[in-house]
Amino acid sequence: MREQLDASAQGDSQVSDRVWTVPNVLSMVRLVFVPIFLWLILTGQDNWAVVVLTLSGVTDYLDGKIARRYNLVTRFGQLLDPVSDRLYILSTLLGLAWRDIIPWWLVATLVAREVFGTALLMVVRHYGYRALPVHFIGKAATFDLLFAFPLILLGQGESQLALIALPVGWAFAWWGTALYWVAAVLYAVQTRDVVHVAKAARR
Repeated sequence: MREQLDASAQGDSQVSDRVWTVPNVLSMVRLVFVPIFLWLILTGQDNWAVVVLTLSGVTDYLDGKIARRYNLVTRFGQLLDPVSDRLYILSTLLGLAWRDIIPWWLVATLVAREVFGTALLMVVRHYGYRALPVHFIGKAATFDLLFAFPLILLGQGESQLALIALPVGWAFAWWGTALYWVAAVLYAVQTRDVVHVAKAARR
């Protein structure tokens, strides 16, 4: 258990301190477009918002793929990538709730999950770990949510595509929300294990 946490949570020797890599630049570009994306949603330019969000998803996939394929995993990228994902999710939530497309209680549910996750991160960092090992359920939840909101946006029209996109989008939203909290429980269990291992090492 100790070895797994050391390798996954504290980072291994292959993770570099470089900043200017292709994956990091892709993440930076994605981050720059967050306020543009929010403005597009708030002004009702849903088609362009969907384009930006789709491109964000493509670059999110590419930066991870390139980083792993060419050994360009960096500490900066490990921080920037999830921050970018969460800012897109938060921007979408706020924009859609402001336009009464989604309920505010859904925003509160997902924001509460982020606060909970941040609290867990603070705990493991207190014990000397950078982060918790990423669970595939957490990745699946993020994918579901990033996939759900473009469909919900597309579903605001009256075309046949909109009639199909809306229920599918909401299905992804409910699954993503549920998985987000399932992942939170799993991360809480991992945090408990981190604390136990760290306390045992100090004895």
